[in-house]
Amino acid sequence: MAASESKVTRFYNQEDVQQILHLAIARQADDKEKEFSYEQLLEIAAELEIPPESLKLAERDWLDKQGEMQQRQAFNIYRQRRFKKRFGNYAIVNSVLILVDLVGGGGLSWSLYILLFWGLGVAFDACNTYQTNSEEYEIAFQKWHRKHQLKQTFNTVWNKFFIKG
Repeated sequence: MAASESKVTRFYNQEDVQQILHLAIARQADDKEKEFSYEQLLEIAAELEIPPESLKLAERDWLDKQGEMQQRQAFNIYRQRRFKKRFGNYAIVNSVLILVDLVGGGGLSWSLYILLFWGLGVAFDACNTYQTNSEEYEIAFQKWHRKHQLKQTFNTVWNKFFIKG
């Protein structure tokens, strides 16, 4: 059997190529501390016949995605802190109400209704806070994002005219 007969021509679609290359790069760089220079990235792209313009566009898209991921993380932290504060208020107020009910009436009666109804609201708040794949989450994120962009613009203008001016 000749060497040319043992070679089988294989074909891969674009998604398969991306997955194979991703795994190969991950295996080569098992050390998470290893970094690639921009020149190395250009060399890899050149070997794959990817034009430098396409690489620059892909890098810009990647940077945009990284920025959005960081903003989403900041938004999630903001929501979680807000929920923890609300939950703390719920726990403190209901503890006091239960204590007043126990001391005043010798048992639990009216404070349980407040605890349960308010607890239902806290449970809904927890679902909204920790569920990140809903339309409501996306709307809340966009609103928060616009608010932060407006703050940044205002701070930039303020600093330009009043602090440095």
